[in-house]
Amino acid sequence: MAPDDIDQDKLAAEWAAALDDQEDDKPASQSDIDALFDQPAAGPKPGEDDALAAEWAAALADEEEQSIKRERDQESLSRQSASAQFKNLTQEAKAPRPENVRRDLDFILDIPLDVSAELGRTKLLINELLQLGQGSVIELNKLAGEPLEIYVNGKLVARGEAVVINEKFGVRLTDIISPIERVKQLA
Repeated sequence: MAPDDIDQDKLAAEWAAALDDQEDDKPASQSDIDALFDQPAAGPKPGEDDALAAEWAAALADEEEQSIKRERDQESLSRQSASAQFKNLTQEAKAPRPENVRRDLDFILDIPLDVSAELGRTKLLINELLQLGQGSVIELNKLAGEPLEIYVNGKLVARGEAVVINEKFGVRLTDIISPIERVKQLA
Protein backbone atom coordinates (compact mmCIF):
# COMPACT_ATOMS: atom_id res chain seq x y z
CA MET A 1 0.00 0.00 0.00
CA ALA A 2 1.17 3.50 -0.83
CA PRO A 3 1.67 6.04 1.98
CA ASP A 4 -1.16 8.19 0.54
CA ASP A 5 -3.55 5.23 0.83
CA ILE A 6 -2.64 4.73 4.50
CA ASP A 7 -3.28 8.42 5.24
CA GLN A 8 -6.62 8.27 3.46
CA ASP A 9 -7.65 5.13 5.39
CA LYS A 10 -6.69 6.75 8.68
CA LEU A 11 -8.62 9.91 7.75
CA ALA A 12 -11.71 7.84 6.78
CA ALA A 13 -11.59 6.00 10.15
CA GLU A 14 -11.38 9.30 12.04
CA TRP A 15 -14.35 10.68 10.09
CA ALA A 16 -16.37 7.55 10.85
CA ALA A 17 -15.61 7.99 14.56
CA ALA A 18 -16.71 11.62 14.39
CA LEU A 19 -19.96 10.62 12.71
CA ASP A 20 -20.60 8.04 15.46
CA ASP A 21 -20.20 10.80 18.03
CA GLN A 22 -22.77 12.91 16.17
CA GLU A 23 -25.23 10.02 16.15
CA ASP A 24 -25.14 10.13 19.94
CA ASP A 25 -26.76 13.60 19.59
CA LYS A 26 -23.63 15.06 20.98
CA PRO A 27 -22.49 17.87 18.66
CA ALA A 28 -18.79 17.88 17.94
CA SER A 29 -16.94 20.76 19.49
CA GLN A 30 -14.22 22.75 17.76
CA SER A 31 -11.64 21.03 19.96
CA ASP A 32 -12.90 17.60 18.81
CA ILE A 33 -12.59 18.61 15.15
CA ASP A 34 -9.13 20.11 15.75
CA ALA A 35 -8.04 16.94 17.50
CA LEU A 36 -9.16 14.90 14.47
CA PHE A 37 -6.83 16.79 12.20
CA ASP A 38 -4.06 17.17 14.77
CA GLN A 39 -4.20 20.94 14.42
CA PRO A 40 -4.07 23.42 17.23
CA ALA A 41 -7.08 25.62 17.90
CA ALA A 42 -7.26 28.69 15.67
CA GLY A 43 -6.05 32.03 16.93
CA PRO A 44 -2.77 33.39 18.12
CA LYS A 45 -1.22 32.29 21.37
CA PRO A 46 -0.69 34.84 24.10
CA GLY A 47 2.29 37.05 23.27
CA GLU A 48 2.20 36.22 19.56
CA ASP A 49 0.00 39.27 18.84
CA ASP A 50 2.71 41.63 20.09
CA ALA A 51 5.44 39.85 18.14
CA LEU A 52 3.35 39.85 14.96
CA ALA A 53 2.50 43.54 15.38
CA ALA A 54 6.16 44.39 15.92
CA GLU A 55 7.14 42.42 12.82
CA TRP A 56 4.53 44.23 10.71
CA ALA A 57 5.61 47.61 12.10
CA ALA A 58 9.25 46.88 11.23
CA ALA A 59 8.31 45.82 7.68
CA LEU A 60 6.19 48.94 7.15
CA ALA A 61 8.93 51.19 8.53
CA ASP A 62 11.48 49.56 6.22
CA GLU A 63 9.17 50.06 3.23
CA GLU A 64 8.67 53.71 4.18
CA GLU A 65 12.46 54.20 4.43
CA GLN A 66 12.96 52.70 0.98
CA SER A 67 10.24 54.94 -0.46
CA ILE A 68 11.80 58.07 1.05
CA LYS A 69 15.24 57.05 -0.25
CA ARG A 70 13.87 56.55 -3.79
CA GLU A 71 12.18 59.99 -3.67
CA ARG A 72 15.45 61.65 -2.55
CA ASP A 73 17.42 59.91 -5.29
CA GLN A 74 14.84 61.04 -7.87
CA GLU A 75 14.99 64.63 -6.60
CA SER A 76 18.78 64.56 -6.75
CA LEU A 77 18.73 63.32 -10.33
CA SER A 78 16.17 65.93 -11.37
CA ARG A 79 18.27 68.73 -9.79
CA GLN A 80 21.34 67.50 -11.65
CA SER A 81 19.59 67.44 -15.01
CA ALA A 82 17.87 70.79 -14.44
CA SER A 83 21.16 72.52 -13.67
CA ALA A 84 22.79 71.68 -17.01
CA GLN A 85 24.12 74.77 -18.78
CA PHE A 86 24.49 74.90 -22.56
CA LYS A 87 26.65 77.25 -24.52
CA ASN A 88 24.82 79.58 -26.94
CA LEU A 89 26.06 78.64 -30.42
CA THR A 90 23.92 81.09 -32.39
CA GLN A 91 26.71 83.61 -32.97
CA GLU A 92 29.16 80.92 -34.06
CA ALA A 93 26.62 79.51 -36.52
CA LYS A 94 26.01 82.96 -38.04
CA ALA A 95 29.69 83.81 -38.31
CA PRO A 96 31.20 83.61 -41.84
CA ARG A 97 33.08 80.44 -42.63
CA PRO A 98 36.80 80.64 -43.24
CA GLU A 99 38.05 79.51 -46.66
CA ASN A 100 39.97 76.51 -45.27
CA VAL A 101 36.68 74.88 -44.19
CA ARG A 102 35.67 74.68 -47.87
CA ARG A 103 38.94 72.93 -48.72
CA ASP A 104 38.47 70.46 -45.85
CA LEU A 105 35.16 69.36 -47.40
CA ASP A 106 36.67 68.80 -50.86
CA PHE A 107 37.61 65.22 -49.98
CA ILE A 108 33.94 64.14 -50.12
CA LEU A 109 33.65 65.26 -53.75
CA ASP A 110 35.26 61.99 -54.95
CA ILE A 111 32.70 59.70 -53.28
CA PRO A 112 30.76 57.74 -55.94
CA LEU A 113 26.95 57.85 -55.85
CA ASP A 114 24.40 55.57 -57.54
CA VAL A 115 22.10 57.65 -59.78
CA SER A 116 19.03 56.04 -61.39
CA ALA A 117 16.06 57.29 -63.41
CA GLU A 118 12.73 55.55 -62.90
CA LEU A 119 10.15 55.47 -65.68
CA GLY A 120 7.50 53.78 -63.49
CA ARG A 121 6.73 50.83 -61.21
CA THR A 122 4.43 47.84 -61.02
CA LYS A 123 3.87 44.71 -58.95
CA LEU A 124 3.83 41.24 -60.49
CA LEU A 125 3.00 37.83 -59.13
CA ILE A 126 5.66 35.17 -59.52
CA ASN A 127 3.36 33.35 -61.93
CA GLU A 128 3.08 36.49 -64.12
CA LEU A 129 6.85 36.99 -64.00
CA LEU A 130 7.47 33.42 -65.17
CA GLN A 131 5.12 33.92 -68.13
CA LEU A 132 7.03 36.96 -69.45
CA GLY A 133 8.80 36.49 -72.73
CA GLN A 134 10.37 38.49 -75.51
CA GLY A 135 7.82 41.04 -76.75
CA SER A 136 5.74 41.00 -73.53
CA VAL A 137 4.40 44.36 -72.34
CA ILE A 138 4.44 45.39 -68.68
CA GLU A 139 2.02 48.15 -67.67
CA LEU A 140 3.57 50.73 -65.32
CA ASN A 141 1.86 52.99 -62.79
CA LYS A 142 2.84 56.21 -64.64
CA LEU A 143 0.97 57.80 -67.51
CA ALA A 144 2.64 58.70 -70.80
CA GLY A 145 4.20 62.17 -70.57
CA GLU A 146 4.65 62.12 -66.80
CA PRO A 147 8.14 63.10 -65.62
CA LEU A 148 10.77 60.50 -64.75
CA GLU A 149 11.99 60.33 -61.15
CA ILE A 150 15.72 60.63 -60.50
CA TYR A 151 17.07 58.83 -57.44
CA VAL A 152 20.50 59.23 -55.86
CA ASN A 153 21.42 56.31 -53.61
CA GLY A 154 17.74 55.33 -53.51
CA LYS A 155 16.47 58.79 -52.45
CA LEU A 156 14.31 60.94 -54.75
CA VAL A 157 16.17 64.17 -55.60
CA ALA A 158 14.69 65.38 -58.92
CA ARG A 159 12.20 64.86 -61.73
CA GLY A 160 12.83 65.22 -65.44
CA GLU A 161 12.03 64.12 -68.97
CA ALA A 162 13.74 61.54 -71.17
CA VAL A 163 15.94 62.79 -74.03
CA VAL A 164 18.19 61.12 -76.61
CA ILE A 165 21.75 62.41 -76.94
CA ASN A 166 24.14 60.77 -79.48
CA GLU A 167 21.96 57.66 -79.60
CA LYS A 168 21.99 57.34 -75.78
CA PHE A 169 19.19 58.08 -73.35
CA GLY A 170 19.50 60.95 -70.93
CA VAL A 171 17.32 62.93 -68.55
CA ARG A 172 16.70 66.66 -68.67
CA LEU A 173 15.99 67.86 -65.11
CA THR A 174 12.77 69.83 -64.82
CA ASP A 175 12.27 69.90 -61.04
CA ILE A 176 14.72 69.59 -58.14
CA ILE A 177 13.28 68.33 -54.83
CA SER A 178 13.72 70.92 -52.07
CA PRO A 179 15.91 69.96 -49.09
CA ILE A 180 12.86 70.12 -46.81
CA GLU A 181 10.99 67.58 -48.95
CA ARG A 182 14.08 65.33 -49.02
CA VAL A 183 14.25 65.38 -45.22
CA LYS A 184 10.52 64.51 -45.01
CA GLN A 185 11.13 61.49 -47.26
CA LEU A 186 13.73 60.18 -44.80
CA ALA A 187 11.17 60.02 -41.97
